[in-house]
Amino acid sequence: MNMVESKILIVDDDVNICELIEVYLLKEGYKVYKAYDGETAIKIFKEKQLDLILLDVMMPKMDGYTVLKEIRRDSQIPVIMLTAKGETFDKVLGLELGADDYMVKPFEPKELVARIRAVLRRYKPSSQKRTIEYKDLVIDPDSYIVIYKGSKIEMPPKEFELLYFLASNPNKVFTRDQLLYEVWGYDYPGDSRTVDVHVKRVREKLSEQTDWQIKTVWGVGYKFEVK
Repeated sequence: MNMVESKILIVDDDVNICELIEVYLLKEGYKVYKAYDGETAIKIFKEKQLDLILLDVMMPKMDGYTVLKEIRRDSQIPVIMLTAKGETFDKVLGLELGADDYMVKPFEPKELVARIRAVLRRYKPSSQKRTIEYKDLVIDPDSYIVIYKGSKIEMPPKEFELLYFLASNPNKVFTRDQLLYEVWGYDYPGDSRTVDVHVKRVREKLSEQTDWQIKTVWGVGYKFEVK
């Protein structure tokens, strides 16, 4: 995915914020679309071949969480949530619904651009990565597909990347901070629950397995344990 070709939808009812973000994204060579409410966002999402969505939480007609639910019914496109709320509950809820990242207003536009780059870079399949196979499990990084017990399992990019990284390092223990760095590419100061939320969701999708599992190492972090 070439950065110049990447198409980004900004969804925010604050016109000034939309225009500010647009200025920075256009300078970086992105194609930009804007929506000021949830219903318009869904319409643009269905009409355009987007690469990433910046999604505000509090909006008229349809809030960001509802929009995210609608998007996740049809697509695993990367979504970065934007909101003035900084409570842990809001962050966890967004991640639970399938958001790939979360930024609290006010934020530095340059940091937002950096996070967009990171998400797009990690979303792009890498031909240098190898397919990983365990009993009843196939993880294909070229297509971002997980096959579990013969069925395709839908996973947002960050869930896939977390699973792939852990499965690429069987029986090795990683702290939450290490996983944040390796998978997200930057720090979430004091917000290690990001990892916990994603591990929980991956476990729910890959349940009832005895030959391998994402195991909690109490007081340390997680590992992909293979028996």
